[in-house]
Amino acid sequence: MPSTRTRTAMTDEHKAALATGREESRAVRAYLEAMERNRPRRGRKRTPDSIKRRLAAIDAARPDAAPLNRLQLVQERMDLGVELEQMQAKDDIAALEKAFVKAASGYGERKGISYAAWRELGVAPEVLKAAKITR
Repeated sequence: MPSTRTRTAMTDEHKAALATGREESRAVRAYLEAMERNRPRRGRKRTPDSIKRRLAAIDAARPDAAPLNRLQLVQERMDLGVELEQMQAKDDIAALEKAFVKAASGYGERKGISYAAWRELGVAPEVLKAAKITR
């Protein structure tokens, strides 16, 4: 038995609201992901030179390694290659922060996100103040 329900077209206002939500979500996600990638890590910091030295050591050790060790060296080489690419492709934090400031207030209100939740993720108080997100 076919459905008798007819579809109604979305209004222009509804389409605009959906587009705004997507744009705000993109800006917030990009800023939070960039913060996560650039967050200080514990331990000795890796530099591009130290990664290149390790890659050279892996290339030297790989031919003589046992099959399981060679497998691990190949994976480590792949991981280091990705890490080196990420180091060289720095995020433009200032531009991402500017977009975040513009979008965060509306996004947070719509999703019910509190000041404390933003802070727990590591968003700086100055950034939240600029976005007009208060306690």
